[in-house]
Amino acid sequence: MKIHEYQAKELFKTYNIPTPLGGAAFSVDEACEVAAGLGGWPVVVKAQIHAGGRGKGGGVKLARSAAEVKAVAGQILGMRLVTHQTGPEGRRVRKLLVEQGLNIKKELYLSIIPDRATAKIVIMASEAGGMDIEEVAADTPEKIIKVFVNPLLGLQGHHCRQLAFGLNLPPAAIKSFTPMIQGLYRLFMELDCSLVEINPLVLTAEETVIALDAKVNFDDNALFRHREVLELRDLDEENPLEVEASKFNLNYIALDGNVGNMVNGAGLAMATMDIIKLAGAEPANFLDVGGGANAAMVENGFRIILSDPNVKGVLINIFGGILRCDILASGVVEAARKTGIQVPVVVRMEGTNVEEGRRILAESGLNLITAADLKDAAAKVAGIVN
Repeated sequence: MKIHEYQAKELFKTYNIPTPLGGAAFSVDEACEVAAGLGGWPVVVKAQIHAGGRGKGGGVKLARSAAEVKAVAGQILGMRLVTHQTGPEGRRVRKLLVEQGLNIKKELYLSIIPDRATAKIVIMASEAGGMDIEEVAADTPEKIIKVFVNPLLGLQGHHCRQLAFGLNLPPAAIKSFTPMIQGLYRLFMELDCSLVEINPLVLTAEETVIALDAKVNFDDNALFRHREVLELRDLDEENPLEVEASKFNLNYIALDGNVGNMVNGAGLAMATMDIIKLAGAEPANFLDVGGGANAAMVENGFRIILSDPNVKGVLINIFGGILRCDILASGVVEAARKTGIQVPVVVRMEGTNVEEGRRILAESGLNLITAADLKDAAAKVAGIVN
């Protein structure tokens, strides 16, 4: 789960991580009020969406007077901001963050993520922070230093020193940098984060370090432990079909293709998407109904797939184990009747009660295409959409 920058900075404050003075605004008038309370100029008006690259897209502006704040806030609020992470459709800006301007001496990069290859927490840092960090990672990866932390032992003093020296921080800045790193690490571990990123982390002319930006993502599977974090969820920033799927405990991710697919099991779903591409088509979604799905979950999954206007055909690939094939077939037939299906559906089933499932499909009177195996199913659905 992602949250906005202004929400991440509120969390930063609870862990004593320094951030600029500022506040969220949901209207032009509120933006002017926040700016007036900061006690000086310039201020920065920042669009709040769940995507990076806001500055390059025109979503971050400097204002040197109350009139400029009003003008800039009016421009950004309500705009459809397009960045390299939003896609060409962009995201509508509904919230702003207004902050004090800082006397920036240097922009740095800092992030914390889990590293599955080593089963450790890796803290990454670079002197080359700012808007072009992706190019730095691609062209000069040696400029990014990595410090690996054993989560059973926790963050140690030598980790902090390695990061500080790697960033070439002056001695005065190291005094504030060390407790900041300790706070970031505690936040990452205590709130079950999947990512904490500050880009840029700035070194000011006063030789202090301040989190000018803040990005925090959480492990969805741990949110039951953090109800206060779950309250920060912004449904306006999520795909409506993914939000709808989450209501029924369905694992759904929207993609760019035109073949909707429903599978039971994440590994089988990944293999199914690969075979769809191998057959010359593109998957429109990832949908894992799970091994313990019932007819109602299948029906809701089917309905959500068909809600995507890009879907020109559907592939259902089920291995009947806990989810019996007859239960799946009943759910598909019920969903097809309720939704008034307008696209072809290819069904491949194997496993428990497969013959009964095929009988239910055959006697439904619906235009459901059965397949002998997965290769046959992929070829049939690809032929339909192409």
